[in-house]
Amino acid sequence: MPETDLNGKVAIVFGAARNMGRAFAESLAQRGAAVAVHHRGASSQEDAQAAANQIVDAGGRAIVVAGDLAESATVAQIFDKVKSEFGRVDFVINCAGVVIKKPFVEYTDEDFDRSFDANAKAAFFVMREAAKEIEDDGRIISLGTSLLGAFTGFYGVYAGSKAPLEDFTRALAKEVGGRGVTVNVVAPGPVDTGFFHGEESPESVAYLSAASVANRRGTIQDIVPMIDFLCSPGSAWVTGQILFVNGGFVTR
Repeated sequence: MPETDLNGKVAIVFGAARNMGRAFAESLAQRGAAVAVHHRGASSQEDAQAAANQIVDAGGRAIVVAGDLAESATVAQIFDKVKSEFGRVDFVINCAGVVIKKPFVEYTDEDFDRSFDANAKAAFFVMREAAKEIEDDGRIISLGTSLLGAFTGFYGVYAGSKAPLEDFTRALAKEVGGRGVTVNVVAPGPVDTGFFHGEESPESVAYLSAASVANRRGTIQDIVPMIDFLCSPGSAWVTGQILFVNGGFVTR
């Protein structure tokens, strides 16, 4: 696809300071979209600014937006800021989230609340605001997890807190489809990022790597093409879907 096929379009990438979110923001910018790079707070400010600076230095347009997505007022303010700066919103990609890996009986009340705030509540607020503010023929994309097709332990609260995205997506796709807006979940398997390695041991990394057909973990660049496709006119007939991108780690 041409690198400038998104000229005039505007994307908000939530959770874009690092890892997959940053790569998605950079790819959309390379294709001509103006990008809002979201991060949560002070610990990710430097990385978010570096991501935005890299886009601008390459000739693109980018701003940094910040805040806790589990606060609905903050989400609304972010959309308002982006529309004030760029005039519209065409693509909303939510990569923000947390993973806590523990045996089921060791999860604390705080672990549960933190996980559902970041992975379910925040996602709902982002999707709800996107449905109000996005342009016709826009795209709403959430990052889910292939673990919802797996039979494995220690991810109960992480996978459980991502599960609502699937029903949110199906419901919202029905409601906004008449405007040409598509709503989908991209559900990666194990991807070689700091987000993944932060909760894994060498043994679990080896086990999860061996589960793919190519006997390796995914890379960020294995996931970027799916986002690129969904943010293209040719994806208009793909909506309400949970798209596993995992090298055969699991199927459903």
